[in-house]
Amino acid sequence: MTAAGMTYDRSAHDAVELIRLKRDHGRLSQDQIQWIIAAYTDGFVGDEQMSALAMAILLNGMTRQEIGHWTAAMIASGERMDFSSLRTPEGTRRLTADKHSTGGVGDKITLPLAPLVASFGVPVPQLSGRGLGHTGGTLDKLEAIAGWQADLSNEALLRQLDEVNAVICAAGPGLAPADKKLYALRDVTGTVEAIPLIASSIMSKKIAEGTDALVLDVKAGSGAFMKSRAEAEELARTMVALGTDAGVKTSALLTDMDTPLGLTAGNAIEIEESVEVLAGGGPGDVVELTVALAQEMLTAVGITGVDPAENLRNGRAMDSWRRMISAQSGDPDAALPQAVHSHTIHAGVSGTVTRMDAMAVGLAAWRLGAGRARKQDSVQAGAGVRMHAKPGDRITEGQPLFTLLTDDEHRIARAQQSLERAVDVDVESGPHETPDLVFGRISAADLTD
Repeated sequence: MTAAGMTYDRSAHDAVELIRLKRDHGRLSQDQIQWIIAAYTDGFVGDEQMSALAMAILLNGMTRQEIGHWTAAMIASGERMDFSSLRTPEGTRRLTADKHSTGGVGDKITLPLAPLVASFGVPVPQLSGRGLGHTGGTLDKLEAIAGWQADLSNEALLRQLDEVNAVICAAGPGLAPADKKLYALRDVTGTVEAIPLIASSIMSKKIAEGTDALVLDVKAGSGAFMKSRAEAEELARTMVALGTDAGVKTSALLTDMDTPLGLTAGNAIEIEESVEVLAGGGPGDVVELTVALAQEMLTAVGITGVDPAENLRNGRAMDSWRRMISAQSGDPDAALPQAVHSHTIHAGVSGTVTRMDAMAVGLAAWRLGAGRARKQDSVQAGAGVRMHAKPGDRITEGQPLFTLLTDDEHRIARAQQSLERAVDVDVESGPHETPDLVFGRISAADLTD
């Protein structure tokens, strides 16, 4: 039988046998993993059997070798992209660099990062997704720009990389189709949290994408998928190992997501903030993380001794942004959509902000219409939350704390409920230390077998 890109023998294994093996803390062989992925993609193995195996993996884990075989099998279920035709005028192969974030609130970093790295001559193939729940989607944000198109053929993607150096677009359906089917199953069977399955889901698509270097932004905190730093580190190590074993130069930065990034959470308003960063301004935390990730990506492809922040100041990153948006039919000069209704929440006391809960802000933005509950839902381009203070800032009673934006004023009350306990204020005078935005780094050198 053939399942997508895989040929397999239905009689080679039995799904129940493999479920029992993993249930009893056994190890799946490469052949067994290839078979179960192919048989599930083909429909021979049913959802109920794969969900049982996924639960066994969640409870009992997988070895590095098992996760590697699982990831390779998902890659083999579809096509692999190839950027080896990208060459310098002298004929030297141009190395590509990509970045993946595990998601958070106000996480607009891809928007300034891709053109920034591209401004140094590095091709950046950024295949991105849409938002679901409290985390925003890069494609949703970009679609707030008039005319911008998310869908590109492989030929158009390669041509844009060659001419512009930067692409942010939707992943095609041919990339790791086994993952798409398994992800939907995990979502309804309580197995989303399985680190081997999270890591293989992310890395199967990134490896199939064909990039030479990959930098991971693995977040920890209230607004992140991984709530604890220990969980984030485990996920980062697993993904770095997968990339390294597949021949992709991979590293990860561990970053804080207890507090939202920047001063906006939404779609059009995050575009606005990203353009401010590209113009040499913008919130300090967004600039800090953009530059840190850019440095990591540039180093991975052999570009050292440069300061990425310089290309934010001198306009080269902005030039790359304008070319990238225009290449995908967007108008970089078009006015961004604005919400019909706004409501301001004011500070109840004076003091120093000591906490701003990222999950609460993300939930408020979602309730205002900036996010979706189901993949088929639409989003409001202008909806979201503007933050007028962050942890460490001094505020006075009565000053604006949040501005809520939406096209449907009936959404405001529920969004306000999300923010009722989102902020802590220390009424005593004195400075407040904020945690480091980047609290760790993991590379191949940090791995153990």
